[in-house]
Amino acid sequence: MAGRRFALKAVDWVAFSERIPPGQRSMFNTLKNRSDAITAKLNSLPESPVAIDWSYYKSTVANAAMVTDFEKKFKALQIPQPVDTQTSGINSEEAETNQYAIDFINQSKARVAEYEKELEKYNNLIPFDQMTVQEFSDAFPGHVVEKVTPIWPYKPIADL
Repeated sequence: MAGRRFALKAVDWVAFSERIPPGQRSMFNTLKNRSDAITAKLNSLPESPVAIDWSYYKSTVANAAMVTDFEKKFKALQIPQPVDTQTSGINSEEAETNQYAIDFINQSKARVAEYEKELEKYNNLIPFDQMTVQEFSDAFPGHVVEKVTPIWPYKPIADL
């Protein structure tokens, strides 16, 4: 039973190993070896526990009434399975995270398309060393080059 429940939660080690940085490869190998050892140990256990041979104990124990009492108590023993209270929260959080990731990917694709249009615009521009001031101000309206009066001579040359 334990082996069957454990098999449902198997790890995809190939996909996991692709995401491991080279500096942490030894820690990953240690984790994988430990997991493989635990999996092998679980798989070696029987699916259900071995039945107790109560007749053997009744014949070998001096007080057969005590064995009968133990047998009744053992059969009446019910070990409750823990209730899973976390899986639903984890699944909903996983769904939210997946939706967030899909939204982020779609927004990123939209930004990439916008940036590619802008890049195409820049690739189609006249080279800057061949542009006139008017062409520059048409291409980049926010960066208009203002004509600066020279510091010296203080008067235009025509007035001298």
